[in-house]
Amino acid sequence: MISTNQVLVVEDEEVIRTSLRRLLERHNYEVSEAGTVKESMEKYDIDNFDVIISDLRLPGAPGTDLIKATNTPVLIMTSYSSIRSAIDSMKMGAVDYIAKPFEHNEIIETVAKIIRERGRDPKPASNDNEHEPPVHGMIGSCPQMMELFRRTRKVAQTNSTVLINGESGTGKELVARAIHNLSSRESQEMISVNCAAIPENLIESELFGHEKGAFTGATATRTGLVEAASSSTLFLDEIGELPLEAQARLLRVLQENEIRKVGSVQSKKVDVRLVAATHRDLKQLVIDGYFREDLYYRINVMTLIIPPLRDRGNDILELADTILQRTCTRLKTTMRSFSDGASRAIAKYTWPGNVRELENAIERAVVLAEGDKIGEELLAIEDEIAEAELDSRQQATRILAEPILAEPIEELSLEDYFQRFVVEHQGSMNETQLAKKLGISRKCLWERRQRFGIPRKKKLAV
Repeated sequence: MISTNQVLVVEDEEVIRTSLRRLLERHNYEVSEAGTVKESMEKYDIDNFDVIISDLRLPGAPGTDLIKATNTPVLIMTSYSSIRSAIDSMKMGAVDYIAKPFEHNEIIETVAKIIRERGRDPKPASNDNEHEPPVHGMIGSCPQMMELFRRTRKVAQTNSTVLINGESGTGKELVARAIHNLSSRESQEMISVNCAAIPENLIESELFGHEKGAFTGATATRTGLVEAASSSTLFLDEIGELPLEAQARLLRVLQENEIRKVGSVQSKKVDVRLVAATHRDLKQLVIDGYFREDLYYRINVMTLIIPPLRDRGNDILELADTILQRTCTRLKTTMRSFSDGASRAIAKYTWPGNVRELENAIERAVVLAEGDKIGEELLAIEDEIAEAELDSRQQATRILAEPILAEPIEELSLEDYFQRFVVEHQGSMNETQLAKKLGISRKCLWERRQRFGIPRKKKLAV
């Protein structure tokens, strides 16, 4: 590296290029210039710069072509300041983006932050480890998992916001922790928050903190979890469950890098890398008015998709064998193996609870097993299927006993009936009344809301 302050500016408009060079030089950066991607690559060794600032739209190749040609962080400038073009550039690996016209302080602070972050970056993973799964505790060799591992390594080296999408039990927190451990923030503790587990009336206080006397019961000033995650990674699991008021506060954190405690009039700067996760379709929640569109685009910069267990082919048996050996060791029992029937049942079952359900089934089987082999009956998979079918038939009987929909019965599935009934009646019934009408418990109603993606929230004001 020639200097810790070497910057390359790639911009075809000479006036902008010269202005930017002078601005950077006034702040003690050594600046080189080029008008196109081709010129920059012919004229310089672009790996010898600390930051490359490039316009998105250039004659010939776009500025994003520099991302693929170097390991140097690339900051994209664009006068096409639509969120979409900016997000697309970051998906390709840009370290950040900035919209023209920009404030002088904004670009100076951004460049300084990129160089500071790069200075803290851990050494790149050696080639020896390139094919090792980056997610500790996660096993898989199917194409979807290999792509997940590849993208996890790539996004971990940036400071970009990451959205992890996957069904319940697929290991979203494992991926989030891997991103943190492979990042420049690994020396700090990652802060994890399950947004669905915090009562709605407390979530803003938990995340952003509060001042003494801000509300009844606030007997002392409290530091929020976002502030606690400064200089580290904040993992928000089930971000789709955030109330709209908390969404607005989170958006401010992402846009301005600052928080304001509940009951305070002063803001405080924070340096937080956000990793969010959800099993919901956030785009649909935006359409339905339950999730802010501006926040959606802010967090949907880098997306990682974890495949459900049923789509992972032979990974299921490999994973089951590993979990079995791990469980036997943890429980200090004789090492056991699956019978042929048990292996067939594991491969055939759809595992709606994914890896978490597989782990629970295997632990139950190990505890109950008496010999060296674990048979199909100990997994209790068939029992669960029969139980689910019985529950479905009983619920269908309850719901269909009282006609609530105009459509013919044969045209709607049981899931359709449940969803339509809840959506049509939740405005006039509370949760207890809904559950009683459906013949299920409140807990069961909540669980099925989660499964079918039916939030119970206020809609955005029109």
